[in-house]
Amino acid sequence: MRHFTVLLAVLALSLTACKNDIVYSRFSSIPSEKWAIDSVAHFEYAITDTVPDYRMLVYVRHTERYPYQNMWLFVGDSLHRDTIEFYLADDRGQWLGNKHHGFIEMPVLLEENYHFSDTGTYHMSIQHGMRDSVLRGITDIGFEIVKNGQK
Repeated sequence: MRHFTVLLAVLALSLTACKNDIVYSRFSSIPSEKWAIDSVAHFEYAITDTVPDYRMLVYVRHTERYPYQNMWLFVGDSLHRDTIEFYLADDRGQWLGNKHHGFIEMPVLLEENYHFSDTGTYHMSIQHGMRDSVLRGITDIGFEIVKNGQK
């Protein structure tokens, strides 16, 4: 019984520690599951610690109505803009990512070890770069920043 209590305490502490490493996590809902090409998801976040490096992730939540295997995104802030491609399905059409209550959530690594040189408020924008003017089946776009740990 004592070992079970210690194991439970270690598990609780490790779960709490992981959640504390999340600096920012927000989702922008896509109305009617139709993401227009001129609709940009904007995220504003504050960085108060410049010591650690950070991992940045983009999340795409979609339904099975999304018609393609891949997706192109334009991501950036006022200084940098990048184009990324990633896959939402494998070659057989099986969805990748985590399935939750009728949608699939796909995390996409944007930066593994990003270092902020200054504290302050930052902005990130995400826009789809597909040929369709409206993408069907997209429910949410998310952005998350996680501390990698101390240097």
